[in-house]
Amino acid sequence: MSRMTSALSESLAALRADVADLDVDGLAPDELRALTDVLGALRRSVDASLAAASGEIARQSRRELGKDGFARRQGYSSPGTLLSATTGVTTGEAARLMRVGEAIAPRMSLVGERLPAKHPHVAEALRSGALGLAAAEAIVGMLDRVAVRAGTAACDEMESILVAQAPGLTSDELRRLLLDAEMRLDPDGAEDREQDRRDRRMLAWRTERDGSVSFTGRADPETAAPIVALLDGMVTQRMRANEHEPDEARRDRRTRLQMQIDILADVARHALGCTAIPTRPIATMVVRMDYDTFRAALDEQNGDASGGGMATIDGIEQPVTAKAVRRMAVDAQIIPCVLGGKSEILDLGRRERLFTPKQKLAISIRDEGCAFCGAPPGHAVVHHIEWWSRGGRTDLDNGILLCVACHHRIHDDGWDIRIEGAGVDAVPWFIPPPWLDHTRTPRRGGPTRYRVAC
Repeated sequence: MSRMTSALSESLAALRADVADLDVDGLAPDELRALTDVLGALRRSVDASLAAASGEIARQSRRELGKDGFARRQGYSSPGTLLSATTGVTTGEAARLMRVGEAIAPRMSLVGERLPAKHPHVAEALRSGALGLAAAEAIVGMLDRVAVRAGTAACDEMESILVAQAPGLTSDELRRLLLDAEMRLDPDGAEDREQDRRDRRMLAWRTERDGSVSFTGRADPETAAPIVALLDGMVTQRMRANEHEPDEARRDRRTRLQMQIDILADVARHALGCTAIPTRPIATMVVRMDYDTFRAALDEQNGDASGGGMATIDGIEQPVTAKAVRRMAVDAQIIPCVLGGKSEILDLGRRERLFTPKQKLAISIRDEGCAFCGAPPGHAVVHHIEWWSRGGRTDLDNGILLCVACHHRIHDDGWDIRIEGAGVDAVPWFIPPPWLDHTRTPRRGGPTRYRVAC
C-alpha cells in the first residue's frame, strides 16, 4: 500500500469514528445547517477525488488494451462494472464519474508535453469543492456538445462563467442556465436542435396489468406550449378556488397530477362532441422576444430565410427560434411581447387577462414566474412589495410575481423585498428575516439566477 493510500485509510478510519458518533436528533437549526454544509463539502471533495480516479481507471481500461486493460485484469468486463462493484454506485453513476474524470484529467501532447485538462475551470471548481459532480457533468456535457460549432475560445470563456454561477443553484435552475448558455454559444445550431426535438415528439399509451392505462410522451417546446398553458391555467384556477372555498366539504381533494389528467379527459370528451372550434380561450401563452427576433420572424414570413434570433415561451424552459415564433404567431391565443434594446416593452399584444391584465403581464415579463421559487407565471399572483394594508400602491414598481405558497411564506415569515434596476432587466432581491439569517444577506430572485452573466 502506498504512502498516499495509507494516509487516506487512516483519515477514513478517524472520519468513520467521528461520523458514527453523530447524534442529529433534536439539533438546533443553526447546528443542523452547519452540519449539512460540512457533510456537503465532504461529499463534494470525495466525489472530486473519485471522479479523478475513475477517469484514470477508464484511461487504463480503454478498449484497445484488450485483456491487458486495468478492469479486465481485475476480473471485470468493463471499468463501469468495476466502479459499480467496488464503490457501490450504479453503472449510470459510474459512467458519470468517468466522463467527469476524463474531462478534468491533465493531458499529454504527442511529444509528451503535459497539457491542462480539457475543462480546466470545472477541474479547479471540483478540486476546491465549489462544484458538485452532477453540476460538473452537466456543464461538461453541454460544452462538449457545442464545442465544434462554438470554438475553443468561446467554450473556455463560457466554462469560466458557468462554474462561477452554478454553485447554489438547484438542478432545475442549473438546467435552465445551461439552456441559456447553449443558445448563446451555438445560435446557428438552434434550428437543427429544434427540428430534432420536433422529430422526436411522440405520445404512446398501453394497458397495464391492473387495467389502468399509462401514457408516455415527449414534445418539442412549440408543441408543448399550448398543452402546458392549458393545464397550468385550469389547474391553478381550481387550486385558487380551493383556497377561497370556506366549506371544507366542497373543496377539490384531487392532487395537481390528478387534476391534469382529468382536464385532458375533459378536453377530449368535449372534442368528441364539438362541431366548432371554441372561440374563447381559457389560457394564454406569452412569447417573449427582442426586436431583432421580431423582425427576423417577419423576414421569414416575407420569404427571407436569413433571419435569426431566439424567443422564450412562458412555462417552457427551452428557447425557440424565430421560425417557430412565426409558426406560432398565427394563433390568436398568443400574446407576443417585443422588447427594445433597453428592455422597454415595445408591444404587448392585444389580449387581456384577469387581475389588472397589463400590469400582471408586464410584471410577468420581468419575473417570468414566481420570483422566489421559479414556478410558472400561471401559478403566480401579483404581490404588493409594500403591502396594500400599509399604504402600498398598485404600481408596476411595487409589484412582484409570487406563487401562493411563496406569497404566504413572505408574509408569514417576515421577508423583505427590494427591486434593483428598471424594466425587464430589474432584479428582485429577497432579504430573510433576522431569525432565519442574522446577517440578513439578500438572496437573488427572478430569472437572472439561471441566466448567463455576460
